[in-house]
Amino acid sequence: MEAVVFGNVTLDVLCYPVGDVPRYESIPFERAVVAPGGCGSNVAVGLCALSVPTALVARIGTDDAAFLIERYWARVGLDTRFVRRLADRPTGVSVGLVDSDAQPRFVHAPGANAALTVDDLDVPGLAAAGACFLHVGGFLVLPTISGGCLAEKLEEARVSGLLTSLDVAISRNECQPADLWPCLPHVDFLFCNAREARHLTGEEDPAEAAQALRARGARAVIVKLGVEGCLVEGDSLSKRVPGLRAEVVDTTGAGDAFAAGFIASMLKDGDLIAACWAGNAAGARVVSEFGAVGAWFQELD
Repeated sequence: MEAVVFGNVTLDVLCYPVGDVPRYESIPFERAVVAPGGCGSNVAVGLCALSVPTALVARIGTDDAAFLIERYWARVGLDTRFVRRLADRPTGVSVGLVDSDAQPRFVHAPGANAALTVDDLDVPGLAAAGACFLHVGGFLVLPTISGGCLAEKLEEARVSGLLTSLDVAISRNECQPADLWPCLPHVDFLFCNAREARHLTGEEDPAEAAQALRARGARAVIVKLGVEGCLVEGDSLSKRVPGLRAEVVDTTGAGDAFAAGFIASMLKDGDLIAACWAGNAAGARVVSEFGAVGAWFQELD
């Protein structure tokens, strides 16, 4: 194992195209996909597809949804020894309604994700198993994770020699940005998109928002800008890295793909700008297919 991802898991049911959803009426759509989702699973699958031995720390049920998800995980060789299966809780499910502009809206049931806690992170055990990198996926959509407790685990990881990263993933119903602040001094790489950066800092300009987040302790802040690429703010470094041209089919999972590409590149050569290019390339790859992980399985099919 080189990388460990801590985060949520869902079975995604994506429907396209769906615009308005009227009450008491049926609506037609052209396409549907059922596949693994959730920030944690998405990043872990992407890393495995990029040939990075990866373990996932998460919780799922023992239901049919879990069975379907585990079949996908097996195809990419994901290490699931730290995934706990709960007989008394269902696997999380997200129904994504993707509109004609390729933008998804989700109806979400957290299921077993609500039982995930920082106690599931055995940092000494992960380090002993060979982990070099710990990524927290979708921090602000993890309903039972407090910033203070996670900060202790992140600090422990860095003391153990692991690089650390955290993706924000703001949810309207589960957004407590203040929980994020204790974590940042122990985060090497903080990921957020422009909307999330603005929400967290109140700064309209992505560069100023990134600087404000760095001031709270993150070693480097990467603000994802969609088709425009990303902005990276680090020690003596402020740079925009252009995006790659892609035919956008569905933006679901684009940010998670960026994280996977970035982490894989950092583990390979440790160059921050090269990692941003790799993140942009991974994001462009995933948006060209329907679903959060469909593009990763193209070469396997």
